[in-house]
Parts: sequence; C-alpha cells; structure tokens
Amino acid sequence: MINTLVLFMLFLSRQALAYTKNEHIRKNLLHNEIIEMDHQLFDYAFNQCDAALFRKIIADDIEFYDNQYGLNISRGENVKDLIGRQTRFQKVTRKLNFCTVEKLGDFGALQIGEHTFLSSDIPHLTGKFIHIWERKGKNWKLKRVISYEHKPFEDNLD
Repeated sequence: MINTLVLFMLFLSRQALAYTKNEHIRKNLLHNEIIEMDHQLFDYAFNQCDAALFRKIIADDIEFYDNQYGLNISRGENVKDLIGRQTRFQKVTRKLNFCTVEKLGDFGALQIGEHTFLSSDIPHLTGKFIHIWERKGKNWKLKRVISYEHKPFEDNLD
C-alpha cells in the first residue's frame, strides 16, 4: 500500500511539474505576443504615424481613459489625432520602460507598464498605463486603455 501511495505521489508531482513548465511556456508566448503588439502600436503606428496600422490594431469600440479627463478619445478621434500629429514641428515618440502581461481567460491579455514620451528625442513625460488586449482569432485588438500618473520627466530623477 505504501509503495502504491509513493508511486501515486511521484506521478502527481511529475504531472504538476509538466503543467507548471507548460504554463510557463504559454505565459512567455503570451508576453512575447503582447510585446510585439505594443511594438506595432507604438513603434510603427504611433511613432511613425502609420494610421492604417493604427486602425488595424485598435478595436472599433476602443475606450481610452486617463487620469486628467476620464473617458478621453473615441476611435475616430484617435486616428484623426494621429494623422494630425504628422504635421507637428516636434516629433513625439514613445519608449516602453517596462511592462507585465497577464492572461485574461479566453478573452485576451492585460498589459500594465510605464512609458516615456520624447519630444524631438528628449524625454519629456512619463506615465503608467493599463492595456486590455482582445484576441480575435490569431489577431489582437487593443480594447481598453487606462493612462495615469503622468509626470514631467524631470520629476522621475529622484
């Protein structure tokens, strides 16, 4: 009886280890997918003002909230603002400082992080964000954005 119990416990521990390893692999895959979407959203759509890619990545019913204005911008206004930004004198870009990614069941993923906005390559403003990404088949759509704790870059040197 004890031998059977020991074998059963060894079997369960092996199964748990395999499950943990597979979960870790899935979490890394999800993290890499969301980092790639972040890269497309900001490095291409935002920084390079690619309005077509921007339209492709954001959901039709996107909601954008920030700590100053609450519900801030609808999708149409986002795209219009992005295109209008191309004519600005100073080039505004965004750099990701760090982020974490968590699975949201079968819906998608939660990305929480901090970024810095640069004006003509000079750090200008930092802020934190929460992005909710929805998986649509093999594609990702940015569904909700919460942007908060905006500070001039100099305040972050403490």
